[in-house]
Amino acid sequence: MQQKTVSVNEKLRRAALAQYAIFKSGPDKDYDQLTFLAAEICEVPVAKISIIAKKEVWSKAVYGTELSSIPRQNSFCELSIQSGEKNLILQKAEQPEVFEKAKGLYDREYQFFAGVPLVNSQGHAIAVFCVYDVKPRMLKPNQLKSLEALASQGMNLFEARKQNYKLHHVQRSLKQKYRELEKFASLVSHDIKSPLANIISLTELLKEENEDKLDEQTKDYLNFLVDSSYSLRNYVDGILSFYRSDYIFEKDYEDVDLPELLKGVVDLYNISDDIEINYPKEGELHNINKAALTQVFMNLLSNSLKYNDKEQRKVDIRFREKKSFYHFEVEDNGNGIPPEKVEKAFELFTTLDVNDRHGNPGTGIGLATVKKHIENMKGQIEVQSTPGVGSNFKFRIKRL
Repeated sequence: MQQKTVSVNEKLRRAALAQYAIFKSGPDKDYDQLTFLAAEICEVPVAKISIIAKKEVWSKAVYGTELSSIPRQNSFCELSIQSGEKNLILQKAEQPEVFEKAKGLYDREYQFFAGVPLVNSQGHAIAVFCVYDVKPRMLKPNQLKSLEALASQGMNLFEARKQNYKLHHVQRSLKQKYRELEKFASLVSHDIKSPLANIISLTELLKEENEDKLDEQTKDYLNFLVDSSYSLRNYVDGILSFYRSDYIFEKDYEDVDLPELLKGVVDLYNISDDIEINYPKEGELHNINKAALTQVFMNLLSNSLKYNDKEQRKVDIRFREKKSFYHFEVEDNGNGIPPEKVEKAFELFTTLDVNDRHGNPGTGIGLATVKKHIENMKGQIEVQSTPGVGSNFKFRIKRL
């Protein structure tokens, strides 16, 4: 007598089965291949992977017959899981009453059955991997061992499906929560930006109408109030932009002409004589998220030009193509980053405590967005910088 390894608690077994979301699911060639191998190895005409539901036995995969559903009562698979054994072999010559009770359930009269329950880690039989023959048969030890191995692989497929099902459920839940959070953030930002706009307008109006009545200190206070309001508005806009950036990756991937992409970005910033931007005149990128890469270059160029107090601002964009990655560099002659702050440059909400060339403070969001996009494209970014000399942002993205 074999050691019992299968739980016979039916209520818990059905609860476990429900977690796999596999009953009455669509066809799957991975399961079909297992039944084919079982039939070949065991030298039988029919092989099945049968799901045991509350009142019926449904075939997830079959070889040598049609997909079907039969009553669970008196079926061979029912006996297999109720036996509590790691395998069950039935011979008509030895157990005629079992085959007599099963008469009419199957598409033909079988004389041989061998079943191996597909048992999960809690000991619950989710299904039965079984082979049938219409004539008397004995399985050789290696054939039975092979059938058990195939059943184990079938259970592995069940577990993989279960994990994928859980993952998809979590993803759907997270997407819903993310949309709710974004909606909340939009409402909050609107509630913040509306009074900010009023503060800015009223402050500007107060300055204009009382230009001759205000002393210099009061004017400085009002200017500070306006600047702070603009900074807060930019901060709110930056936060929304950062969290909305995930939608970029819902766009299709496509082949991209690099010079054409860069020209469109450069033209947005190359608007005065004190700006020089150089970029590659050739390069073809395959299967790339164009929107995300465009956003990366826009943010890097914007930072290179804003945080640059030189009379002549210069940015050089370089490109190299390697076996597994596309490599890029965006090098400028700007203000640079202090060595002690380089490691934190890409952290969300981390600023370098410096103002841009127009006197506006940073939000600590732009480079965090760049890093987020590049990592979503299976890449990495780093920066080499010398204060007063400039910075070189080096990044790579995965070739797909």
